[in-house]
Amino acid sequence: MKITRFHAVWISLLAATAMAEEPVIAPPPAVDPADSYRPLPTQPFETVKRKDEADKPGVMQRQRALLEARYDLADRPIAGVMMSGGRKAVQGGVRVKLKDGQTWDSLSQLTPDAIRDRQLLPEGFKPLPHVKHAVGGQVFLQQQIDEILRQEKRDLRRFDVDFDLPERFTPEFPAPIFLTTRPDLGDISRGQLLTIKNYYPLVVGVLTPVQIEGLRLLLTPFPQEEFNQTEDRKSAEQSLGVTCLDCHANFHTNATFHLTPDVRPQNARFRLDTVSLRGMFAQQLHGSKRSLRSIEDFTEFEQRTAYFNGDHVSAQRKGVHLPDRASQVAMMAQMQNIIDFPPAPKLDPTGRLDKAKASESELAGEALFLGKARCAECHVPVMAFTDNAMHDLKLERFYRTGEVINGQKMIPDGPIKTFTLRGIKDSPPYLHDGRLLTLDDTVEFFNLVLQLKLTDAEKKNLHAYLLTL
Repeated sequence: MKITRFHAVWISLLAATAMAEEPVIAPPPAVDPADSYRPLPTQPFETVKRKDEADKPGVMQRQRALLEARYDLADRPIAGVMMSGGRKAVQGGVRVKLKDGQTWDSLSQLTPDAIRDRQLLPEGFKPLPHVKHAVGGQVFLQQQIDEILRQEKRDLRRFDVDFDLPERFTPEFPAPIFLTTRPDLGDISRGQLLTIKNYYPLVVGVLTPVQIEGLRLLLTPFPQEEFNQTEDRKSAEQSLGVTCLDCHANFHTNATFHLTPDVRPQNARFRLDTVSLRGMFAQQLHGSKRSLRSIEDFTEFEQRTAYFNGDHVSAQRKGVHLPDRASQVAMMAQMQNIIDFPPAPKLDPTGRLDKAKASESELAGEALFLGKARCAECHVPVMAFTDNAMHDLKLERFYRTGEVINGQKMIPDGPIKTFTLRGIKDSPPYLHDGRLLTLDDTVEFFNLVLQLKLTDAEKKNLHAYLLTL
């Protein structure tokens, strides 16, 4: 075919268009292996320790300022409402602070886009940073530290940080222990914190030999990232490590927190609040991103890698514990799977309120839970108030991502597990990172995120119902 001048122009125009539309590909970012692997220390231990101790007041003050800006931290317990052991009051009231000029009602009338564009989302609804996010690691409640030191002479203190939330917003300590196998006994802890020093006389004659061995392993200290023998530890003395029940105290939770082991890089990891082990028999998703499908998987993963921030390479030099699946993991799992929820005398066998025992407010709250508030779509009563699934709340609709707050980058939470609500009044703070201090905060959070438009009276009734669970 003869190429005319018209054809030549047409071909040149096509070529120019193609070149103009060709996407510009940015060069890949520089890769730093430390974004995935824990870097080795570059300074002697005593040098790091001195610096951390000098920096500690500033670190704690910065976190305290963040908490005070986000929350009302006053001591305001709910009159007559105690946790299941009867030794600690439940804190009440909405503690998350609103932006100036806003009310909860006015905020709930706005669209997610409007809240994001006007930056009106309360700071307390955003992810809560670790007290020292650039380092992370387990941080224990002072009550736990004191009792383990008294009983075992094992020190869970860190020289670089302290626990940050006031103890009034943490679970009862020590928490009661209820067994599915012996509901007639009530609290088998007798008001004591179970440790390797005292467990045997408390459980012999109650547990089987297999369960007792599982309990022994759960109370045995093994090396952990911040508590071990190596020079990058955060304990002043070389440490034997930590136990499973140092965090899951008495098979419940003491609000110990750390960073999720299965996210990188460091500033994208999220604070992880210790969950209760009550009712594990009714739950099928485990781990901070719920990637584990059995309590056996979870138990083995914790020992092999989660104790070491998900870094099995780092674990090798610290003394990783490699439990045998058949003779150790199975026994630890069997022990965990017989831990029951606390009694809920107002609930019938299907998880519904007994109308003869519940108040009008509680019954109205249950109707909301099952209907307008949409709680039961995920927290199914007959399934121990969970659906064993994960859901993405898409909270990032309400705020601008990318901001760095106290070392944590504000990114979407992604899918999170439907936690059981049985015994929920015993388990503050709430959500996976503990960003919500009270159940009132939790009601306001979901009212906004799910755009439920509950009235003040409906919120109160829903809160009253949650206290019955």
